[in-house]
Amino acid sequence: MSNLVAIVGRPNVGKSTLFNRLTQTRQAIVAEQAGTTRDRQYGKLEWGGMEFSLVDTGGWVVNSDDIFEEEIRKQVLLAVEEADVILFVVDMLGGVTDLDQDVADILRRQKKPVLLVSNKADNNEQLYLSAEFYSLGLGDPFCISALSGSGTGDLLDAVVARLSRKTEETIDEDIPRFTVVGRPNVGKSSIINAFLGESRNIVTEIAGTTRDSIYTRYNKFGFDFYLVDTAGIRRKKKVVEDLEYYSVIRSIRSIEGSDVCILMLDATRGVEMQDVNIYQLIQKNRKGLVVVVNKWDLVEGKSNKVMDEYIAAIRERFAPFVDFPILFVSALTKQRIFKVLEAAMAVYQHRSIRIPTAQLNAEMLPLIEAYPPPSNKGKYIKIKYVTQLPNTQIPSFVFFANLPQYVKEPYKRFLENKMREKWELSGTPVNIFIRQK
Repeated sequence: MSNLVAIVGRPNVGKSTLFNRLTQTRQAIVAEQAGTTRDRQYGKLEWGGMEFSLVDTGGWVVNSDDIFEEEIRKQVLLAVEEADVILFVVDMLGGVTDLDQDVADILRRQKKPVLLVSNKADNNEQLYLSAEFYSLGLGDPFCISALSGSGTGDLLDAVVARLSRKTEETIDEDIPRFTVVGRPNVGKSSIINAFLGESRNIVTEIAGTTRDSIYTRYNKFGFDFYLVDTAGIRRKKKVVEDLEYYSVIRSIRSIEGSDVCILMLDATRGVEMQDVNIYQLIQKNRKGLVVVVNKWDLVEGKSNKVMDEYIAAIRERFAPFVDFPILFVSALTKQRIFKVLEAAMAVYQHRSIRIPTAQLNAEMLPLIEAYPPPSNKGKYIKIKYVTQLPNTQIPSFVFFANLPQYVKEPYKRFLENKMREKWELSGTPVNIFIRQK
């Protein structure tokens, strides 16, 4: 399970530009206008042999200055609570502002490592401007240019030096790990209590590797797995913007430590944007997925038609990945909760499926011959051989072609969908690689 690094700071200091630079993506939208980042951005990167997660905490924008400062304060407090290292970004050209001072006052009281990042040092003549940031009391500023990348290597060295190398020696890697995730008030704690509610003497709690994940050994009714308790993302009365950020940032840690994620939805509210955000986290981390529609007992006029409409709506929101089990349960009445465990175990087994090379080629090559990749620039693409890679976390397949660079994503999805039709791969992501033969 990786560490978590949060980027904080007032608007328009270059947080999103720094996020894009460090993750080597264009995931976060960058513009001159303050408050462009409305959604939390999440990425992963590796430096110095250590992998960690990065969260851009922008997006706390309202019209009133007073409310704005209060929202920034909430954002910083949430980041401080969850992150292992905090990057406090300031604007070298703009100098120290009152809002910088307020954020620094909060950070100085914490026991978390804080790195002061003086951004927009685009040339050597501007480096002396960073001297005034010593007044924030957070040590030496790291002078960088997020736009050009200058100084970011030294910054990452400092980040890695302050991260702990987490291990999971107390957790048996051969035993599946299932995590119940979802937005607040969807019934996560209820279904966890339903799973663990009886015969608690055969449940053994093991301290987790992070402060918010507790691994509970579940070995009843022929099952044997760890249930990752994510109690930290339940609670609250309603979903507001800071709470959405809070639950998603908590979900990051829980999802990273799991093999299969049980994503809870509320049958009385349908699929909301926060559900999609958590689903996207599961996809980015390439975890198995079981979708559970809870509170089905509260739905009026239940019928197969209503259930089919729910299933169609869920698959439409989660497209293009639609091959996952969907179950309708009631954690309160314990209706069909045993099937949730069966589905999660089946998805876990699908992640470790091994398909013989001879069988792969016998099934896929005639299909590819009948439906070959579209020609590109007058050149015909021929796929001659396919095999499965050994020792991978999820099923990964290599198709050898004469012109792999011309095989586009739509054809890869076509191959994946055909494989899902022929083999049991429901709930698990699949990697499709095209390589030079």
